[in-house]
Amino acid sequence: MDLEKRSPTPPAEASPRTATPHLRASDADRERAAEVLADALATGRIDPQEHSERLDRVYAAKTLAEIEPQLADLPDPGTSLTEAPARPTPGAIPESADDTLYGIFSDVVRRGRWSPGRRTHAYAVFGDVVVDLSEAVFQHRQIVVKGFALFGNVKVRVPENVSLRGRGTAVFGAFEVDTLASAERDAPVVFVEGLAVFGDLTARPRHGKLIRDLRGLLRKRLQG
Repeated sequence: MDLEKRSPTPPAEASPRTATPHLRASDADRERAAEVLADALATGRIDPQEHSERLDRVYAAKTLAEIEPQLADLPDPGTSLTEAPARPTPGAIPESADDTLYGIFSDVVRRGRWSPGRRTHAYAVFGDVVVDLSEAVFQHRQIVVKGFALFGNVKVRVPENVSLRGRGTAVFGAFEVDTLASAERDAPVVFVEGLAVFGDLTARPRHGKLIRDLRGLLRKRLQG
């Protein structure tokens, strides 16, 4: 007996684009194809009208050969992930701030379900400013939070599944950013920049806080 031809491990479940095309399509095959189309819509590869048309053909398909043309020019979800850039893409962030927070001899907190602009400035002078993005509604893929802390503290908090980047300076203080690299395609990237003098500028994830339906949010934005 030729034992080398017998594999103790069962073959991996086939996807619609790798299985024999003349086979009848199952509900699971159609659902996997629908996931590919949903991801393509969320990332802008197809528009809402084309998504609807392809999805109708997928659910009407009787065989895998009928599903394949709807996916042939699209990547599988989770493949070809683009690493978040270390700095904002040129032209993605305006020079002027969309929102400015001042904590001068006082404390200022921005939190909850709010929509941050592409650039937020935070000034903490003998006070604290908290920019909490953990429940924010992201309308832009790249945003910048620029802080200045003088005898005060600027604290930035983000969801765990975004990418977080930092670049700054501290003089008799601390500039600390917990770098994050999201595994999700097109997850928002938060860039924290600034200066801390006799104060702290920190950026960290809030554990347990996630953008739970990232694909759905992107698809809704694309559909207007």
